[in-house]
Amino acid sequence: MIFPAIDIQDKRSVRLYKGDFDKEIVINYSPMAQAEDYEHAGIKALHVVDLDGAKAGKPVSFDIIIGIRRAFSGIIEVGGGIRDEEMIKAYLNAGIDRIILGSVALKNAEFTKQMLATYGAERIVIGVDGADGKVATEGWLEKSDVDMSHLIREMMAAGAKHFIVTDINRDGTMEGVNQELLFELHDQFPEARIIASGGIRNAGDIVALRKKGIVDCIVGKALYEGPLALADIVALEKSELAGELIEPSPYYTRTIHEETDSHDVSNLAISAVAAK
Repeated sequence: MIFPAIDIQDKRSVRLYKGDFDKEIVINYSPMAQAEDYEHAGIKALHVVDLDGAKAGKPVSFDIIIGIRRAFSGIIEVGGGIRDEEMIKAYLNAGIDRIILGSVALKNAEFTKQMLATYGAERIVIGVDGADGKVATEGWLEKSDVDMSHLIREMMAAGAKHFIVTDINRDGTMEGVNQELLFELHDQFPEARIIASGGIRNAGDIVALRKKGIVDCIVGKALYEGPLALADIVALEKSELAGELIEPSPYYTRTIHEETDSHDVSNLAISAVAAK
């Protein structure tokens, strides 16, 4: 699947350049309105990151993200500052489909393995962000000496399946994805579902990835600056290279009451209840 990105900073949707929090471009002053636009365009999945939460080490934009859930009926994966099970439960109970664990996967591997065992590989996605093959954490502000392949191997042994692989030197640059890194990891871990992130320029990049077996990707700047259109994403998702679709969470259902203003996060009308 193709996931347009909504990165939230100071309550706005922004794009960063190479993960630099000081180099932002405001995409939309209302992330909820942006999600609503995607809904109307026929987009099926969103990648949402709480950038403020990633810096703070705890969720900051929870209400905004629930507003996005209110506005968008497709798959939503969320990351940024999620460090404990309480927040995982809160997001899942609010109808979020997948939780991204990034920094905590490296810094608290045992907790991450417990969450994989509790919620399963379809709900817990591992974020493998880095540069020069090494993992970065805390909103990419901290670099480690751990190889990205080492983290993937350890999490796969614990049952993980989905891995968002981001080369932060490509993120927000539209210089093309790091094919060498992505294809190497795909060949090394053929059972993993690699989600490519960082540097995608156009539909051609997505097709090239899919021909090599990487069917999932995250798009940002290319979508907002014009080389990639929403119509391109919709068409690509219908192509024979699209791969297996991701199913919504079987544990939760959500009811959206249309009479509530979808931009009003103070009066959210989302209910998420355990499916029988």
